[in-house]
Amino acid sequence: MSLKRVSERVSRNGDPNDAETPRPLLSLEEFFEGNDVIGSIGCNLPTEPSPQELYRIFQAISKRPEVADIRVSITAFDDPDWPFSDVVYIMTSASAEEVASWFEEDFAPDNTWEGFSSDQSYESYSVPKGLKAVGCWWD
Repeated sequence: MSLKRVSERVSRNGDPNDAETPRPLLSLEEFFEGNDVIGSIGCNLPTEPSPQELYRIFQAISKRPEVADIRVSITAFDDPDWPFSDVVYIMTSASAEEVASWFEEDFAPDNTWEGFSSDQSYESYSVPKGLKAVGCWWD
């Protein structure tokens, strides 16, 4: 995805930097295709991985039988090179603790929880029936 297309995508509900704007929930392809901006996700991990390293991890998780979808929540778009995320939602039947165990130590989220954050609004998204959104946050 080009920068122009991802910019249009994350801005379609308003300014993603405005706390009142519903957070965009991008598919893995929307966020990672064409993204080579180190720091756009995982910026506080010990190794500061490239987006493509994280893409491979999420692609592997997406193939798990208990996972139906993964969405990248856009936190900010204050870097003109690519939107930023520190939260990814995994639609799954697994518990938050189980989801946390799917990551190698160097890529493990700082926190996981069940459900979308109640202090934030999100663009329209329907969690598949029988599953829940598990949030993964990297500080």
